[in-house]
Amino acid sequence: MSATAPPTATPGEQGRIDLAEGVVLDDARFANPDLIPVPVAKRRWNTYNFLALWVGMSHNIATWTLASGLVALGMDWKQSVLTIALANLIVLAPVILNGHAGTRYGIPFPVFARASFGLRGANLPAVIRALVACVWFGIQTWIGGGAIFALGGKAFGHWWADASVVGGQPWTEWLSFAVFWIIQVIVIVRGMDTLRRFENWAAPLVLVGAIGLLAWVGIKAGGMGPLLSQPSKLGWGSGFWKIFFPSLMGMIGFWSTLSLNIPDFTRFGGSQRAQARGQALGLPTTMTLFSLLAVLVTSGSQALFGTPIWDPVQLLTRLDNVAGTLIGLFVVLIATLSVNIAANVVSPAYDFSNLLPKLVGFRTGALITGVIGVVILPWKLYSNPNTYIFTWLGTVGGLLGTVAGILIADYWVLRRTRLALDELYRPSGRYWYNGGWNWRAVVSFVVGGLLAVGGSYSSVVDGVKQGPFPAKGLIPFLQPLADYGWAVGLGAAFVLYIALTKLAPPKAYSS
Repeated sequence: MSATAPPTATPGEQGRIDLAEGVVLDDARFANPDLIPVPVAKRRWNTYNFLALWVGMSHNIATWTLASGLVALGMDWKQSVLTIALANLIVLAPVILNGHAGTRYGIPFPVFARASFGLRGANLPAVIRALVACVWFGIQTWIGGGAIFALGGKAFGHWWADASVVGGQPWTEWLSFAVFWIIQVIVIVRGMDTLRRFENWAAPLVLVGAIGLLAWVGIKAGGMGPLLSQPSKLGWGSGFWKIFFPSLMGMIGFWSTLSLNIPDFTRFGGSQRAQARGQALGLPTTMTLFSLLAVLVTSGSQALFGTPIWDPVQLLTRLDNVAGTLIGLFVVLIATLSVNIAANVVSPAYDFSNLLPKLVGFRTGALITGVIGVVILPWKLYSNPNTYIFTWLGTVGGLLGTVAGILIADYWVLRRTRLALDELYRPSGRYWYNGGWNWRAVVSFVVGGLLAVGGSYSSVVDGVKQGPFPAKGLIPFLQPLADYGWAVGLGAAFVLYIALTKLAPPKAYSS
């Protein structure tokens, strides 16, 4: 079973593949200017561009709250940083593996998924990924709106912060949320090149701001000693391990989204070396460093105020220096804008475009993302670290890990990185399978997803259930697998997809 590169594709520099001269992708059901391959001549992102992309996406408030949320759950700074560092080393593997296809063929994630799921079937993982991104967009927009609300409180006084309540929040906070939403839409319509330039200068600014906040907390706490000496409430026994594994899966779940749609960015890569090195330098190192800053600051807030403050916006409002607060909140805005557009708008914009290429382009898809990001009520997800880390991230990670397993099995094991580029856009080609669907991928997704998230449960704290799932799990006998959701989903789908394809090989694998 082998797939050979067709004559409609020509090798380019460093193994990158381009459409052969004269090949036209004109089926509006499966192609538009945002979905067709990026020509090799326009794939220009270098190592620094990918490094800056990850720095910009990692140095954000959601990352901060991941790390500080672990402290709030009882870990000390060493346990928190260990959990996050290990998670990002693990998720780096599928990020680089799936990123290879983007750089080699110049295609975005939904087109890449057509090879394994079929031209129509690719909409299944694409829409799921898009909806997850919409939720993330809403969460990040709520964070950015919170920063604007805090800035308004410093600038306008008590009338702003104590405005009349509408829907459980001051009306000025809803206004701040809307303002930040509009700011993002303005940047979105400028396109991908604007994003690349923005990431290049925003990334280091956020790191400087985080270090400044650490310095303030350290001075107020009387040095680094109090920050480092906050003890773990869990110890290193069974209490820690009970929290560690679902936390690890939650941390992996944080970037399980990008491990799928990373081709949306690597399709602009100047070489495989640039995308692999840039991501290896950017993801695990910056996430770990920023997480270390977050847990130290959160530990310091516990030393200062008697309770860990895991939301940096709330912590910034307690600064006794108005100028410092304003600068800090501005950095929060830049950080949130940086990650939200890169991580949570680019992917669903392509995914929605893949659903209806004739009607939906990149900008329209981005606007759809923005609207859905509001209607999912993101403030409810963000309000509780138990719900945020375990219920949301753990469940999402398990489901998306299943897709990653299928993509890696198909591209690396079965196809050995060889794709028929033009046939990814044509219903008459080898990726049409049965009516546009590859049932092997769908079965693998359903079974892997069921094993990964079927046992999802909500923890109980002081007799109160922390989430929407039953305390004993949706499917009780699968509950023991829920703490390992991402790994279970990826592994099960990987093995099952290969087995089904070997037992019932489709025409897609015959030369």
